[in-house]
Amino acid sequence: MSTVKLGNPAVVGLGGFGLTTLLLQFHNLELCGLGPVVAMGFIFGGLAQMIAGFMEQKMGNNFGFAAFSAYGSFWIGLGIIWILNYFQIYTSSGTDVGFYLIAWTLFTVILWIGSLFIHKAMAFTFTTLLAGFILLDLVHFGFPGLISTAAIVLIVCALAAWYMMAAIIINDVAGRTILSVGEPLLKKG
Repeated sequence: MSTVKLGNPAVVGLGGFGLTTLLLQFHNLELCGLGPVVAMGFIFGGLAQMIAGFMEQKMGNNFGFAAFSAYGSFWIGLGIIWILNYFQIYTSSGTDVGFYLIAWTLFTVILWIGSLFIHKAMAFTFTTLLAGFILLDLVHFGFPGLISTAAIVLIVCALAAWYMMAAIIINDVAGRTILSVGEPLLKKG
């Protein structure tokens, strides 16, 4: 039996998800350009999150494996859409991106249900993520005025992901619970 303590890959996955989501919302609020979002979409939100997902698989965590691998792919895919649009190779309209987001909204519904069995912080993060995706779907299908509302909801989502990251790190180094994540909303079994 091994006595080697393994690091929790969720800290990188949650960090990448939160940072990239936060930057995109700063862009959606017209506070920064798209460049930093594309960079983080490929590296921290994309590649690092996918690596965290693959590590979650090794830990036997199907939820983390699915979430981090998939949302890492989401960020890389969105970055590719932006690059292809920029170079006018395969341009995507706002509606095209809307359909991309609808597919991810449906995927998020599955993980949102799963999050209800994990803990309150996870459920809150996925509830705000799902609400943000729904609002972005509406933005891309005729309600552009909702972009600021979507951005605010997704900033809350990003900060909730960072809260979970902070709870894992701080609770581990402290050897006790400093930041609580709460009990599951739904019981297993």
